[in-house]
Amino acid sequence: MIIICQRLLKNTKISGITLFPFILLRKKELRQNQSLINHEKIHLRQQLELLIIPFYIWYLSEYYIKYLKYKDPERAYRNISFEREAYENDQNLDYLKTRKLWSFISYL
Repeated sequence: MIIICQRLLKNTKISGITLFPFILLRKKELRQNQSLINHEKIHLRQQLELLIIPFYIWYLSEYYIKYLKYKDPERAYRNISFEREAYENDQNLDYLKTRKLWSFISYL
């Protein structure tokens, strides 16, 4: 895991994004936000499980399907299985120690 504070995210609502093997953060101070870092680490694990490129294909496909369903970009994003798993478990800093392989499937 490599954490980078990125100016590219400066003018966005995005606090952090994971692009394997990097976690990009909007501000340097966000390195101290343990739940955000844990959220992004969960995405790193998901990306590894799906061998990285298939993760992005699945993620985008699921987003567009949810967008067509909800007609709302925020609701579509929040309902992606990968995001549901990460948001539900980002406060649990021990989650990755006990997480089972392909756990995101239960969030479909």
